[in-house]
Amino acid sequence: MAKIKPIDPHDYEDKPIDDDDNPEWTDEDFANARPFKEVFPEQHAALKRPGGRPRLASPKVHIGLRLAADVVNGIRAAGPGYNAKVERVLRQALESGQL
Repeated sequence: MAKIKPIDPHDYEDKPIDDDDNPEWTDEDFANARPFKEVFPEQHAALKRPGGRPRLASPKVHIGLRLAADVVNGIRAAGPGYNAKVERVLRQALESGQL
């Protein structure tokens, strides 16, 4: 794998950038600045709304479990969805009193 050379800021000349579309802020600009939520309250509220999947009443819990390699390989060989299959087998064992 090729090594990536880190960027050294000393490798570049420090020169002023003159950009009419985005001029550098003055002290007065900073003094007059207002928070985003004050200037755009509707957009701020939209960003604060919860998104994504709704919370589950009974979410799954991640655990660490050490198993023998041959057992893990056999489970994974079951193909896609092997986690759900393992959960189903464990649930059946609990319900039947085998655990």
